[in-house]
Amino acid sequence: MALIRLKPVPGPHYVSQGEHAVSGRPGDIFSAILGSCVAACLWDPVTRIGGMNHFLLPEGERGESRFSSFGANAMEVLINALIKSGADRRRFRAKIFGGAALQTGLTSAGALNAAFILAYLEHEEIMIEAQSLGGTGARRVEFHIENGRARQKIVADHAVHEVPVRPETGSALELF
Repeated sequence: MALIRLKPVPGPHYVSQGEHAVSGRPGDIFSAILGSCVAACLWDPVTRIGGMNHFLLPEGERGESRFSSFGANAMEVLINALIKSGADRRRFRAKIFGGAALQTGLTSAGALNAAFILAYLEHEEIMIEAQSLGGTGARRVEFHIENGRARQKIVADHAVHEVPVRPETGSALELF
């Protein structure tokens, strides 16, 4: 749950459920593998400071809201870490991923997560540059801190499929 300060290492740094990572170091890449979970990638294009979180559910049971596995807290922790690192909240750009229904009929966690992140960003007036939410396949996401680009790979039925991503503006989101 703590702010992760990275040393220069090759390859992406994995962000697990309930974690977040923030950096302004060129070359840093954050990655996550998502099913029904959601990852929000926030970036300040002026300071080139960005971060990613990875949350499991929109909210927990009463008294559990302090855990960053839950959406509202995960977003606040990420935003505060970005600001503490020098990013300006007024310039944040978001790319959001996840919220899949991996097994039909078991839970609506993915749909709840997707609805939560969209409502949260709208309420907080954070512009969504790109999103890839829902579907039935897991995603592997990479977020490049230096330029705010994000890439994803969709995995469905043990095969990799590219799916369209709805850019809100001139997005730097690519599939790989």
